Amino acid sequence: MDRRQQKTRQAIFNAFSTLLERKSFGNITVQEIIDEANVGRSTFYAHFETKDSLLKAMCTDIFQHVFSDDLGKEGNHDFSHAGHDFEKELTHILYHLQDNRKNLKGLLSCDSGEIFMGYFKEYLEQTFPVFINGLHYNVPADYLLNHVVCSFSETVRWWITGHEQYTPEQIAGFFIECIRKQG
Repeated sequence: MDRRQQKTRQAIFNAFSTLLERKSFGNITVQEIIDEANVGRSTFYAHFETKDSLLKAMCTDIFQHVFSDDLGKEGNHDFSHAGHDFEKELTHILYHLQDNRKNLKGLLSCDSGEIFMGYFKEYLEQTFPVFINGLHYNVPADYLLNHVVCSFSETVRWWITGHEQYTPEQIAGFFIECIRKQG
């Protein structure tokens, strides 16, 4: 994608985010997105087939970096030496979600929240097995994965929609404390 296409795509994302702050996903029209982004209808459709595909693309853009296999040193955190530490991986994910909190608040505050959560859970289901395989519970593995994925995704919703005073490290710590097997 060339620079002009990237700028147009970002303008559409920004317009969509702005509208999500004011209206629910179901009440936003493609025309409103086009007007807010100051692009033509054919330009919008050159990038996205539908409003739903725009939402999916926005989620994918957020998650591609959040769920990168390469934990590294970044502006506000350094997990390059984290190894396979579940709490550090969670903290890394939370830092990236915090960086995208403006978009996430808009996505989670309306009917698009369930669509977002569905995409988020798909990524978590692909990421978490390597970490939870070491947990020893007397439950089926797929049940444990479902429980951890649902619990973490709801933890993120709770955090982003009203408890941002907690740091990513604190949220990861809360989550780990809740799933730690009590003996």
